[in-house]
Amino acid sequence: MNVPSRLAAALAAALFVATCAPVPQPAPQPAPTPTPAPVAAPTREVPPKIGLALGGGGARGFAEIGVLRVLEQEKILISFVAGTSVGSLIGALYADTGRVLDAEFHAVTVTEEDLFDYRAFAVFSGGFVKGERLRQFLATNLKSKTIEQMKIPYAAVAVDVASGRAVSFQRGPVGPAVHASCAIPGVFVPVQIGGRTYVDGGVVNPIPADVARSMGAEVVIAVSIPPQARADVPTNPVAVAYQSVTIMSAEIGRLRARDADVVVTPDAGDVAYDDFTQKKRLITAGEDAARKALPQIRAAIAARTRRVPVS
Repeated sequence: MNVPSRLAAALAAALFVATCAPVPQPAPQPAPTPTPAPVAAPTREVPPKIGLALGGGGARGFAEIGVLRVLEQEKILISFVAGTSVGSLIGALYADTGRVLDAEFHAVTVTEEDLFDYRAFAVFSGGFVKGERLRQFLATNLKSKTIEQMKIPYAAVAVDVASGRAVSFQRGPVGPAVHASCAIPGVFVPVQIGGRTYVDGGVVNPIPADVARSMGAEVVIAVSIPPQARADVPTNPVAVAYQSVTIMSAEIGRLRARDADVVVTPDAGDVAYDDFTQKKRLITAGEDAARKALPQIRAAIAARTRRVPVS
């Protein structure tokens, strides 16, 4: 074998050995450290502030006590109360301490004589009832003498006769504010406050849902007392005046109720506006109506409940 042949053979042998040599493996790498899953920041539920708008209805308004009873039993916290006419009275009894038991006690024990002081020839002064007994009833039974002292922020809605506008009393003495809100035209003598004349808020705003909203309520529950179902035509001047105002207020109330998230409508049946003998029946009617409305109320609250980080 000549030299070139031996050289070629040597190169082939070296190449064979090189191809058969083990391939060096890379050094093992440490396992990657797992990234911890992000921890969600703790949150809490913030329920909405709830406002109550109580409408008028005379003695039939005692059904509102039943609505309040159910809301308290279901632990639905009320942050604001706005009332028109008898709703301002029931609302004041409740907002005073924030306890339905207190409001119910006073409502059940009140009589027609506690609220109405009829007087002869009062028609020449613009009404039949002066309202002095109503103020005295409030002064005797409320712990708060002014609206600012009340446990729950409160508003009584009346109408300024000169301007025709609804006015909500949210400050000042309780008695005159409720008196003005309850001064049914033709039944009560108009009320003078600060040089202005006021009558029943139901003339313009029978269901003050907008007032409750303006006070800061995020959910508004309104209580609307339907007009009395009558088979006869009233002949007493007071009854005629009240029935006329009731019809008007009912129509306006249907429009005003649109400002509420939920409207509770107790079935007060044929109970007359001045019948103070059926309060327990009316309270039961209010309870029944409130319980039927609970799914709507809870849905409205849930829709406006927020979750916020725990500080």
